[in-house]
Amino acid sequence: MTTATRPARSPAVLHERGPSNGTHPTTHWEATVEETFGSDVFSLRVMQQRLPKDIYRRLLRTINQGDPLDQAVADVVASAIKDWAVERGATHYTHWFQPLTGQTAEKHDSFIVPDGRGGALSEFSGSALVQGEPDASSFPSGGLRATFEARGYTAWDCTSPVFLNRGANNVTLSIPTAFVSWNGEALDQKTPLLRSIDALSKQALRVLGLFGTDAGVSRVGSTVGAEQEYFLVDQDLYFERSDLATCDRTLFGTRPPKGQQLEDHYFGSIPARVLEFMAETEQELSRLGVPVQTRHNEVAPMQFELAAHFEQANIACDHQMIVMEALKRVAPRYGLQCILHEKPFAGINGSGKHLNWSMATDTGVNLLDPQDETHSNMQFLVFLCAVIRAVDLNADLLRASIASSGNDYRLGANEAPPSIISVFLGDMLTDIIEQFENGAPTKTLKGGKLDLGATTLPQIPRHSGDRNRTSPFAFTGAKFEFRAVGSSASIAWPATVINTIVADSLDYMAGELESRLANAVSMEDAVQDVLQKTIAQHKRVIFNGDNYSDQWREEAKRRGLPELKNSVESFPVLRSERVVGLFTRHSVLNRAELESRSTIFMEKYVKQLIIEAETMATIARTQILPAARRNQIELAEVVGATEAADVDPGDARNVLEDFVELTSRFRSAVSVLEQVIAYEHEDPFVFADHIERKTIPAMSDVRELADELETRVADDLWPLPSYRELLRIR
Repeated sequence: MTTATRPARSPAVLHERGPSNGTHPTTHWEATVEETFGSDVFSLRVMQQRLPKDIYRRLLRTINQGDPLDQAVADVVASAIKDWAVERGATHYTHWFQPLTGQTAEKHDSFIVPDGRGGALSEFSGSALVQGEPDASSFPSGGLRATFEARGYTAWDCTSPVFLNRGANNVTLSIPTAFVSWNGEALDQKTPLLRSIDALSKQALRVLGLFGTDAGVSRVGSTVGAEQEYFLVDQDLYFERSDLATCDRTLFGTRPPKGQQLEDHYFGSIPARVLEFMAETEQELSRLGVPVQTRHNEVAPMQFELAAHFEQANIACDHQMIVMEALKRVAPRYGLQCILHEKPFAGINGSGKHLNWSMATDTGVNLLDPQDETHSNMQFLVFLCAVIRAVDLNADLLRASIASSGNDYRLGANEAPPSIISVFLGDMLTDIIEQFENGAPTKTLKGGKLDLGATTLPQIPRHSGDRNRTSPFAFTGAKFEFRAVGSSASIAWPATVINTIVADSLDYMAGELESRLANAVSMEDAVQDVLQKTIAQHKRVIFNGDNYSDQWREEAKRRGLPELKNSVESFPVLRSERVVGLFTRHSVLNRAELESRSTIFMEKYVKQLIIEAETMATIARTQILPAARRNQIELAEVVGATEAADVDPGDARNVLEDFVELTSRFRSAVSVLEQVIAYEHEDPFVFADHIERKTIPAMSDVRELADELETRVADDLWPLPSYRELLRIR
């Protein structure tokens, strides 16, 4: 008998690519790094060249000190930006913003306007630069705006440089902006981030003032460097899988015989086609002023990483969105598809986005640099203990800041930190903390040097402590690394949370020191007293061991550390009175803005899981069940033909009966899934609870049976590209 089979798969073809900007091929560097880096950015250097000196100085005061932007200044700046953009081929401009969809948004307007005499002219005013008016009702608002309340505003963020977005035949001027409602409530990621930076600066300056180290310092900001993990798959195979195309992750698939068990992919030789893709992505990012530092193979097959240099937090968060867009945009030119989902493939490592965070003055001093004699660096230890206190008091909020349906699949799966938030300090800092418990610290552990045993190899310096890749919040030299952020997420929200909780902790530390100094206590005694008190109250959050172990979960429970295992448990934290008080106290978010975010995040969780469940049911009914039936028919024909020849079919009948029973169980599991999908509820928190209790278990049952079917159905009948095909480069 003849059966329908899947078409033979041909290797992906490298797509032909035209010039990226009309003159320069995209696969070669035609200019020096200095000429290329930031060439599509209206940077401070370009501003200085194109703006009158007085206008440039006034704009700098707005950028660096927060002075109000005068309309006359805005008009001159807008004219200069337009001229610069038009010279480079731009025909349109857009206010580029980050609504609470998790993506960026843009509406393009032309520079060309009618002149009233039948002609046209090129125009771009200061008011067009400073303010836009998108439809706020069409973006998630969590109840802040009703459908009929449409007015919203975008406002130019002059601290993040404008840039050119190039397409095959178009150039658009992109203006980073905040997005707020008609009432002024934040509807985006940027507005609370900028507010949190202000809050952090205010409290950090108080502490620096107490130490007398604030001379020349007018501002303290957070600095961020993000590491982006991602997967690549052949584009032709990607579109053969509707689960990947719709959900950005596989809903079915058995582990391949060779996955990551040989540990040979990590830091391995980068495949040639992937390296070409990386190089072109980095070239595009370089033109946009995004400073890429590293690229390498990650742990899982076809998993890779790109890491950026440290920047001011606001710019780094904008650049991270540009990085994700560039990865997605460039990959198809090489016959590839970039997957940013946290867990696209079951049974192998998922993808995260490590958020490296620190604090620095506008004079260039890193406030989390321990320096050589750390035990005597009291200023550093105050900032360090403020972070420890912040994490301990707000571990549940930090967990909520990285919650998502995708990250639920990844956290705690022996590839990412568990959902218990703790702090890793390393040997040197832990030793100093322990010294404080017994009095004043007197020494700093030194790392020394490593003799590698060969005369041709140098003696290399050894750090005073090891690293801990299992810790969710680890001190890694002169910064903290928040390792639990999901690969598809914007880093702006977790950065906002870290800024805010540390600002609150610095407020506490400054208040404690000020009260002691007011009572004529010496600075040295005041600092030691405050640090000892803080350590005693919050050392429970410090853990330097294996965060993956069951023993740690038991120990964390004894210490009273919270464990929020999924998004459904995490998002309600944003509505707690403690968290509302925290954000309102520092003017980062008000109660309505916080409640709207918890609603939006939960609504997104519900929608994503429903999309996954419906996609799973459709694939099961229309692809997997038909394939199973065809396989069943072929097995039955073998048994029938054998018996017709008066030959005992032996084990073939048992195989057939087992397969029929497996297919029947699969069909029943699909029916159960379809029943639970039919549930609806207006309250997203109630709906999410149903999904957690009913839908996700039903999806797991369907997948388990489907993956068993995949191992039994003939390969030419199975309708989906397998993991062994997806997880390799051709």
